[in-house]
Amino acid sequence: MSPDEYCQQKAAQSGSSFYYSFLFLPPERRRAITALYAFCREVDDTVDECSDESLARVKLGWWRKEIAGMYEGQHTHPVTQALQPHLRTYDLKQEHLQAIIDGMEMDLNQTRYLDYAGMSKYCWHVASVVGILSASIFGATRPETLQYAEKLGHAFQLTNIIRDVGEDARKGRIYLPVNELQQFNVTAADLLNARHTENFVKLMEFQTARAQQAYDEAFALLPKEDRRAQRPGLIMAAIYRTLLKEIQDDGYHVLSQRISLTPIRKLWLAWKTWVRG
Repeated sequence: MSPDEYCQQKAAQSGSSFYYSFLFLPPERRRAITALYAFCREVDDTVDECSDESLARVKLGWWRKEIAGMYEGQHTHPVTQALQPHLRTYDLKQEHLQAIIDGMEMDLNQTRYLDYAGMSKYCWHVASVVGILSASIFGATRPETLQYAEKLGHAFQLTNIIRDVGEDARKGRIYLPVNELQQFNVTAADLLNARHTENFVKLMEFQTARAQQAYDEAFALLPKEDRRAQRPGLIMAAIYRTLLKEIQDDGYHVLSQRISLTPIRKLWLAWKTWVRG
């Protein structure tokens, strides 16, 4: 299996909405974004699938060295072998890739965030940076485009947090800020025990409004010159905003189930967004 094939398999197996945004890209850009996504999956799985915290830290340390070595032409993993040819072409900065690893390590260091500022820092590391790197691969000619991508990544992560509240709680992680739980009189025990209350619904409505505002702010930053090049990100936004509406229409029953869109619906949204330009 070639490095590109390894990354393709990693992306396809994940079932992520990101995969659908890659489908319409030219081959070279598709290979680059697939390699980037495979890297994100690898380091994320290092934390999520490793029950030994000390081993997870060792593995993340290995990835730090592997990324540094990749910029010096020394790399051994299929993902870095696939990603390396695209570093200069798309100006992919090492500090951004290392920042993603920092975000994964944050999951080992803390399971609660006191306020929105703390949660936003986490979102920047695990999502906004990915947005910046992705926009560079898609084609960005204006600095505002990277600002758009940074904000859009933030909106995606806010959506993920809403969708995965129950699943994350069962892993012992609560990303919703502590002071906002207190504001809406929702306890950590409510989340851990999947208590779907009126207060929880109000908390989710507040989080949804924030996420929708982040999407609107992102779109306002996207220059018209780069809109066509950035269609993969717009595809992701179409899928994620549709998912957010599904969660809302379902009454925010996210503590005991994971709401998702079917593959055919994601593909339809991807195609419709792409042809709309």
